[in-house]
Amino acid sequence: MDCYLGIDVGSVSTKLALVDSDDQIVFKTYLKTAGRPIEALKQAMSEATFKDCGNVLGAGATGSGRQLAGVIAGADVIKNEITAHAVAAGKTIPGVGTVIEIGGQDSKLIQLADGVVCDFAMNTVCAAGTGSFLDRQAERLGIPIEEFGRVALRSESPVRIAGRCAVFAESDMIHKQQSGHSVEDIASGLCEALVRNYLNNLAKGKQLKPPVVFQGGVAANTGMVRAFERALGYDITVPEHYDVMGAYGAALLAKKHMEADGRPTAFKGWDAACGNYSTQSFECSGCSNVCEIIRVLKDGNPIQCWGGRCSKWEDVNFCS
Repeated sequence: MDCYLGIDVGSVSTKLALVDSDDQIVFKTYLKTAGRPIEALKQAMSEATFKDCGNVLGAGATGSGRQLAGVIAGADVIKNEITAHAVAAGKTIPGVGTVIEIGGQDSKLIQLADGVVCDFAMNTVCAAGTGSFLDRQAERLGIPIEEFGRVALRSESPVRIAGRCAVFAESDMIHKQQSGHSVEDIASGLCEALVRNYLNNLAKGKQLKPPVVFQGGVAANTGMVRAFERALGYDITVPEHYDVMGAYGAALLAKKHMEADGRPTAFKGWDAACGNYSTQSFECSGCSNVCEIIRVLKDGNPIQCWGGRCSKWEDVNFCS
């Protein structure tokens, strides 16, 4: 089967999606990055080798680790998360007006008009609006994160929790626990606090036009979906493949690029994940910018560098 590969390497999770010629996802995997993006990517690619996809026509990479993924896998297209998520949402929900994406370490707001991104915002400063904050609080409450949303839905009187700062939110939650509030009401209050944080920080002064699509790992939390619907006053759509929408978008971008380019793919094959990869960093002393350069090695041999403001380190011969 001919297909296109999309890879999304994030700080918390690594996603991979295979898309057929009809733009349908035929395989996907979602793994924890666990601070080891190379190992997570190798595991994801090894899982995909068992699927009936004998001919990869193109590969795309996105996420905070997109450069690393692109080098290891041999990506034809390397795009930022905003573009990848917007393309995936537009393919899934025609006419989408707003994309809400909340991941492990950041959150994004993407607004589209006629299928084109017209505005976006990202929150990478405070953990209070991210999935990692929910993970931590679920652990404190003794709730498996997979059950957090269902617990929140059982709430009859959500408590109000300060959500503008992760430290203050946690202190406030502990105070509510000590005051005797139920776990259900606290869980629901945390969901509403995250929604307020999101809307106040990313959506301030913006009109979130429907249809609104909620994607990213936190979209699995039904308590968060309900909290957004209450705050916005209309329904939120959670796509079937909400968890791998970045990888899906990267695969769609790779397909579009390859159809327009006409050249063979740069994909290195599934065996590319079998090599021994490592990274090094050093400061370039070529000028006063003192750029931090990242060097990727395969089996001890440099294969790619990036990080400089100029392009000299992009030459593989110079990189070695």
